Amino acid sequence: GVVYGNSTFVAVGYWGTILTSSDGITWTSGTFGIYNHFKGVVYGNSTFVAVSSQVHGQNSYGSILTSSDNGTSWTTRTSGTSSGLYGVTYGNNTFVAVGRSGTILTSSDNGTSWDNRTSGTTENLYGVTYGNGLFVTVGWGTILTSSDGTTWTERTSGTSEYLMEVTYGNGLFVTVGW
Repeated sequence: GVVYGNSTFVAVGYWGTILTSSDGITWTSGTFGIYNHFKGVVYGNSTFVAVSSQVHGQNSYGSILTSSDNGTSWTTRTSGTSSGLYGVTYGNNTFVAVGRSGTILTSSDNGTSWDNRTSGTTENLYGVTYGNGLFVTVGWGTILTSSDGTTWTERTSGTSEYLMEVTYGNGLFVTVGW
């Protein structure tokens, strides 16, 4: 995952990779002593939030890190879930993280504490975005929407394939997958 905020690009990936760049050309790698497989990162309300699907070599899932600076120092947060997390977004003063088996978490305090929400599905949720006053998350033939991140409604996707990412722009939500 990659995001831009606070005049900084932050990219995350496997094996605990967290890279930062002020120009998108020269990148600095931090050493954090963690081996999370990071899947998503977002910037909102002066905070970076990164989520991971697992810690390499362990059955530890659902890790969340936050950074309130330019991505050079990170704090591990308690997610309250043992499910892997694949995506995270920010909107309406709320962070929303999604993952395995329909997991949806929300945080309204800059990622410090997280609440588990009922999604109404057991399908994996991979992508999540916020736009036009609406959160949208996608998964295996699944599309869910929410105006507040707390209450979710299943929508007809028109496919039974994996939907991996979703974004909002120019008045449209667009999702892609297999």
